[in-house]
Amino acid sequence: MERNSKLLRQLMLAMMVAMGVVISPILRIEGMCPMAHLINIVCSVFLGPWYSLLCATLIGIIRMSFMGIPPLALTGAIFGAFLSGVFYRASKGNLFFAVIGEIIGTGVIGAIISYPVMTLIWGRTGLTWMFYVPSFTMGTIIGGIIAFVFLVALSRTGMLVKIQQSLGAKVYDKTRVNNR
Repeated sequence: MERNSKLLRQLMLAMMVAMGVVISPILRIEGMCPMAHLINIVCSVFLGPWYSLLCATLIGIIRMSFMGIPPLALTGAIFGAFLSGVFYRASKGNLFFAVIGEIIGTGVIGAIISYPVMTLIWGRTGLTWMFYVPSFTMGTIIGGIIAFVFLVALSRTGMLVKIQQSLGAKVYDKTRVNNR
């Protein structure tokens, strides 16, 4: 049984990476990629923080390599992906906190870390350390709302628990979906 769960987790990770690469150009403006945040949050809830971090890293590397996206593909995803999973687990499965983790991790931490990366490594000029905060925050809010609606719908139908169980992930009491 554990072997099947491990294989399913790997397959789910591969599917999430593929979906992230394919849907990331939708609504994309430099510094704002709402669909990436949707994938980060869903992956965090389905698989946990470490898989979500790996997923965001792989998506970022693929997007940078094949789509010519600047390093924002990594700095704007990895911190939120990880914190989304951490906050989800720390809150014992509250979907709202998965979204909050993404907003803090990407909208604040990732945005601030993007400044030195883009100025020192990428050579962009005229930026301030808060330059990316508004666009990253708006992108995470848009993607977070979509992810929240999607995950609440899965939770209400009982599919979220079934998906998490089949993946061998931590399952929480889903009667607390909206309790903060």
